[in-house]
Amino acid sequence: MTRRPRTARAAAFLSLAALGAALTGCDQAKDAAGGIVSSATAAVASAAQRQMDEIKDGVNAKADVKAGPTSVDGDRTVAEITATNPKDKTADYTVMVNFRDTQGNLLDAVVLNIDGVEAGRSRTGTARSNRTLSGDTEAEIAQAVRH
Repeated sequence: MTRRPRTARAAAFLSLAALGAALTGCDQAKDAAGGIVSSATAAVASAAQRQMDEIKDGVNAKADVKAGPTSVDGDRTVAEITATNPKDKTADYTVMVNFRDTQGNLLDAVVLNIDGVEAGRSRTGTARSNRTLSGDTEAEIAQAVRH
């Protein structure tokens, strides 16, 4: 069995230790970046909720609104949102749309207005993400108000 000189073993150990530290540093940087994105996403969702809370004299209309599949338009994720007005007079809809990844994690939230939906008719609008989203995404109706 051939033994390396002590200095060669020490150099190999130091190289492995440096590599481990570098990888740990990458993981820490990745975790920090993920934390920043999570904080930004939470802030956007909170701002969207505040917009929804500003609506007065609205009625819960989540059942009237459906989200279509997502696609990419330029550098943003988009989804067609359809509001169907079951009432007997024209109404406006304000809709909070959440974009989620396939694991259900919240990636972004937007508020969309679909105005002038005639009685018994449908009208569409496009929900557009605030930033570039990566990976597969789904759009969900978080809240909808008819007013």
